[in-house]
Amino acid sequence: MESLNEFSVVREFFSDFSRGKATVIGPGDDCAVLRLPQDTQLATSSDTLIEGCHFPLGSSGDDIAYRAIATSASDLAAMGAQPLACVISLSLPEIDIAWLKNFKHGLSSAIRCFSLPLVGGDLTKGPLTITVTVYGSLPAGRCLLRSGAKQGEIVLVTGTLGDAAAGLAFLKNEWEPNCDDKEFLVRRFFRPESRLDLAASLLEIATSSIDISDGLLADVGHIASESGLSIQIDVKKIPFSPALSKLNNNQQVLKWALSGGDDYELCFTMPANKNIPPGCTPIGFTAPGAGVRCEGYDNISSGGYRHF
Repeated sequence: MESLNEFSVVREFFSDFSRGKATVIGPGDDCAVLRLPQDTQLATSSDTLIEGCHFPLGSSGDDIAYRAIATSASDLAAMGAQPLACVISLSLPEIDIAWLKNFKHGLSSAIRCFSLPLVGGDLTKGPLTITVTVYGSLPAGRCLLRSGAKQGEIVLVTGTLGDAAAGLAFLKNEWEPNCDDKEFLVRRFFRPESRLDLAASLLEIATSSIDISDGLLADVGHIASESGLSIQIDVKKIPFSPALSKLNNNQQVLKWALSGGDDYELCFTMPANKNIPPGCTPIGFTAPGAGVRCEGYDNISSGGYRHF
């Protein structure tokens, strides 16, 4: 391998992933050029992950790359968008070939899983930081917002909640799960599902949507606030994985599910007379008023993750 600099690193580790149905021009020029499907509009979102803040120190490049793509893809799913492409800005303290090979492996897996070809970005020296910008397409004039919920609708979530927060707590040496559950919980933190497979169907039935990144109570609170109503949550209906269901510390499990964050599942509202999509669980309903209330568990803090 030639002497490594910014351009040779890009060629070696980031140049193989630009092919996709939306790619007209990939990396190499000042801009990428994307082809939008007919009668669609562009959806875009950007997220930054910083070592020691959004993932633990010493995390593998493989895990960091996958998590970075997956968390950004979740924003597309929440709006009902279909994936088109992504760009990455990466800051590295040094050029570490072994780490970059692992990063490339995780990047390849995520790009393939979420159909988000890498069409550009930036590489610079600095603290380990990764910013991913994703692009998606929506039918012209249509998208899911936080402000569309109406009174008398049901509130649902995808998947199970609390696993990622439990996995992060284990990584931070705050608790010790059963040996059989460690790999599952850590994977739930580093490998979110990002429910793009549901995006199109939710666009047909949902009235509002948000991805659960900062914690269920904080994020569903955005729907309540933006829609001008209250949301009533029945915590007995919140879906838990087998790994969390068998724990005897119910308050801790609820705390992880309600305010732990990092699930990157979707929370959405829909009319009660619509068919519930597979893998989704009703956990409450919308009502007149304001804010979020958890029946019987008002003592649990509604605070989720805060950036400042």
